[in-house]
Amino acid sequence: MTKVSYLPGHSESPGTEALPPLAESVDYIGSLGKPTAARVLRDARDAGRVAIQPRCGVGGHEEMKALLRELEDQAAPDILTLTIDSHTRLKRFEQALRSLNRAPADLNGYPLVSHGYLRGRDINESVTAPLEIRHGSPDARILFDVAVASGITSFEGGGISYNLPYSKAVPLEESLAAWQDVDTVCGELADLGLVIDRELFGTLTAVLVPPSISLAISVLEAVLAARAGVRCISVSYPQSGHLVQDVAALRAIPVLARTYLPPEVDVHAVLHEFMGVFPKKRGNAEDLIFYGALVARLGGASKLITKTYQEAFGIPDTRANVEGLRLADRANSPLLDFVTADEERVADELSWIVEEVADIVEPVLAAPDTITAVVDAFAAGRLDIPFSASRYAKSAIIPKRDAEGAIRYLSTGSLPFGDRTRRRNSELLNGADGTGPVIGSLLTGLTDDINYFPTLFREMQRETPE
Repeated sequence: MTKVSYLPGHSESPGTEALPPLAESVDYIGSLGKPTAARVLRDARDAGRVAIQPRCGVGGHEEMKALLRELEDQAAPDILTLTIDSHTRLKRFEQALRSLNRAPADLNGYPLVSHGYLRGRDINESVTAPLEIRHGSPDARILFDVAVASGITSFEGGGISYNLPYSKAVPLEESLAAWQDVDTVCGELADLGLVIDRELFGTLTAVLVPPSISLAISVLEAVLAARAGVRCISVSYPQSGHLVQDVAALRAIPVLARTYLPPEVDVHAVLHEFMGVFPKKRGNAEDLIFYGALVARLGGASKLITKTYQEAFGIPDTRANVEGLRLADRANSPLLDFVTADEERVADELSWIVEEVADIVEPVLAAPDTITAVVDAFAAGRLDIPFSASRYAKSAIIPKRDAEGAIRYLSTGSLPFGDRTRRRNSELLNGADGTGPVIGSLLTGLTDDINYFPTLFREMQRETPE
């Protein structure tokens, strides 16, 4: 991949250094004296605790360093985040550089490519926790190269999950090929002794995502990653808000890994705390944060991506981020060993999730060329995600919360489900007698479902009568 300057004509920019060979970057990472992200995840899982990680990213270099240092000093997260700005995500490096030089505070993340790997190393050396890159790019090859040279050992994304939720006109075959290049280099790094954690963005559009869709997309991305040589895969899942469903989905991840991935690949379940509309009142928001952390613990997640009490109002400040991390970590307390889920219901839900995932992915995996099969399945609607920004997804799936708040399929579109699965979803939404659709218009019902937690906390009223 990239081994030379990638911003020609800007010799004054710190982002124009030629990148070092992979072996030198591996040696550098070994010299840091800190664990890799893969090691942190494995240690957390072995210890029976959930590793904690914030979301954060600002444009300026010194500001980014100061933010990470304060988070580490005040909350000691297990893994720290560099969230990347939107220009860099779309390879608009010139625009990112102009913004960095003119007004770095205007950037909505850290432009690592523009700053360059030497500054990336400076950040790495300023904190003791390993770093992860979070971004949203359909083609992250240059960003990945700079991240590795910076000593960063965890990299989020995939050819489906970092395309369809974000981009309108990027063909799937292009994004899948780009991410295959990233994963191939991960395999080369593993051969050199460095295991990069590749986290798959199963949260997708993060709005009413049925568990089997989230997990099916991650299974397909994971299979492709493992074939390219990736040795550590984190499968992230977005908290739906229904405890039994969320615990079952997290527990399904190792089951699916054993079914579809080779045993030498280390797989971790990751929970993203609720990414929908957050309650505005601080106490209610903090209740939801702690609830999510308990779900991660009960589901056996290796890691939790945290939220803050300021989520309803925009980008949280550092203090709110610190307090969100501290609150989430309280769920690791041994005093909470008495907290359990309804194991019979969890087992039943898990069985259905695994069956639905199999229905979706196995026809694709049976094809001789998986990438071509993925592209063709999305074109036909046999693969799909709800509310996609992309013209390459039909978005014919219509999700709906059932009476308990679990996310079901009101419409399965062209997903290759059998009658048994379709009937179960219909019964859970309409009642066992199958008397018809949920009362109220589709739009009103979706709005109520999206506003689930503000309504639950009585911060707003349902639009559809009970």
